[in-house]
Amino acid sequence: MDSQVKEAETARPMSMNDTPAGAKSVARRREMTTGEVVQRILKGYLKPHAWLIAAAILANALVAATTGVLPFLIDQTVERIFVQKQQEMLLLIPAAALAIQLLKAFATYGSNVVMNFVGQRMVSTVQTQLFSKLMTADLGWIQQTHSGRFISTFMTDVIRLRDATAQSIVNLTRHLLTLVVLIGYMYYLDWLMAVIATAVIPIAAILMRRLGRKTRKATNQGLEETGSLSTLISEALSGIRVVKAYGQEAHEIARARTVIDRVLDHMMSSIRAKAAASPITEALTGVGIAIVIGYAGMQAMNDAMTAGSFFGFMAAVMLAYQPLKAVANQQTLLQEGVAAASRVFPILDVEAKINDIAGAGELTVDDGEIKLEHVTFRYDDGTKALDDVNIHVPAGKTVALVGPSGAGKSTILNLVPRFYDVSDGAVLIDGQPIRSVTLSSLREASALVTQEPFLFDDTVRANIAYGMPDATDAAIEAAARHAAAHEFIMALPKGYNTLVGEAGLKLSGGQRQRIAIARAMLKNAPILLLDEATSALDTASELQVQNALQTLMRGRTTLVIAHRLSTIMHADNIYVIDQGRVLEQGTHQELVARGGLYAELSRSQFSAQNENLSLSAGAEI
Repeated sequence: MDSQVKEAETARPMSMNDTPAGAKSVARRREMTTGEVVQRILKGYLKPHAWLIAAAILANALVAATTGVLPFLIDQTVERIFVQKQQEMLLLIPAAALAIQLLKAFATYGSNVVMNFVGQRMVSTVQTQLFSKLMTADLGWIQQTHSGRFISTFMTDVIRLRDATAQSIVNLTRHLLTLVVLIGYMYYLDWLMAVIATAVIPIAAILMRRLGRKTRKATNQGLEETGSLSTLISEALSGIRVVKAYGQEAHEIARARTVIDRVLDHMMSSIRAKAAASPITEALTGVGIAIVIGYAGMQAMNDAMTAGSFFGFMAAVMLAYQPLKAVANQQTLLQEGVAAASRVFPILDVEAKINDIAGAGELTVDDGEIKLEHVTFRYDDGTKALDDVNIHVPAGKTVALVGPSGAGKSTILNLVPRFYDVSDGAVLIDGQPIRSVTLSSLREASALVTQEPFLFDDTVRANIAYGMPDATDAAIEAAARHAAAHEFIMALPKGYNTLVGEAGLKLSGGQRQRIAIARAMLKNAPILLLDEATSALDTASELQVQNALQTLMRGRTTLVIAHRLSTIMHADNIYVIDQGRVLEQGTHQELVARGGLYAELSRSQFSAQNENLSLSAGAEI
């Protein structure tokens, strides 16, 4: 019975309704304060572009200054042209207005281009850092979170962070400076009227702060649901054959609709909070304008204010409306960025536990002997997966691991290239503890072939040469020949230059496996790790792949996890693993004669095979 010896994967894809506690480790993180986000962005992403930002701020200062001159020109137009009838002003004032607007246009263009460049550079930097973090992070940590959530962070959270950063700089330089200039001009014309006009600003600030808190909460929830949507889409596409085979299209559509509706609800909450900023600002501005008009009318009745001063003041008020609205909306916009940062930065801050120790040396492989000495392994939650395991893989020999599902076989194999670190004990290669050598030299010494070989959406040539990008065409072809892959590769439309499709789906399972074996052969590492490399294949493909594996294993130290016992009957030694412990060891004949767990597994599996053969023969008759 294959199911008896099929070991569960260390981690499996998670459904929306089946999420282990650890799966939320990326999503459920401490929210950062606004000050922490601002400080980190300034130091980490804006400081390298300080001169560009300074140029943008200078351009924004020009925009603010030119905007502040316009009310003065309106004042002068009314006084010099309409009241005093000065002919020379008919040319000077329009020329000045044109020059100011052209200067403002160029400054606005320059500021926008620079800030968009800084924003896009920030996105590329953060995305590069995120990708680097994922590539160098511990395998166990990565497997705690669905890939869809990482994709959501890459494509959504980073963009939110960019928009908040770029708009904050614009709002706090161009619009804020414009407000300062215009309010200064208002106070120059009539300080009391300016006090009346600006009295609404503190009230607006208080209301915007409340809206900002609502926006942050809604945005954070919306981003969480967007991550869930990415997860759902990723799962549905990966499992589309299962979905169709079981007729669950409607069920998956309903799940997607539920998540999409939740995204909509949270996003609309954020939109409503942001949308309220403009009406509140407009209403408060309207109150201020109404009071200003009333006060100005009284002043005019008493000949205490000229028409030019009034029009200039009102022009300043109207021109201040847009920047006031932008600055007032800053709080809500900033909180969107803080919500996104609370999802992005904690990922960047995760430190890998599996790394090179101080003074780590290069692994020197003479023979490739592997030893596990009194190895115990516990998961982060304290669950013990291996308990005092001792395994010896002599140089150039083949040692197999067999046992029931979940026995700990994959964990043992994953300890050799340090995908995980032992909790107690040691793993040694040629007498060298692998924790005392560099990861690069350790992993260079081994080649891995898994049950489900992964191929990149690239050419056959690139996939074979993945670990050896400088390999010659002759070396690549030789590896393919040894893997029994050359003939079917040449039959492909473009031979070695044929694109294999996403995850190699344009090829059969056996073809993908043989390309993976060719990749391992090209690497020519002294240690070979086989993780049930033939269990997913049909009989014909298995025979071809098994022959290729025999060629690959020749002269190499090989540790193999066996799914079908027939594939490891001739192994030099077999370890029977159950519940994280070594129960038995010996050759196939010795273990069968011992009558223990291996003998039981052997009887079950071979009797099932004989029964299948009998049924096949009967069907042919």
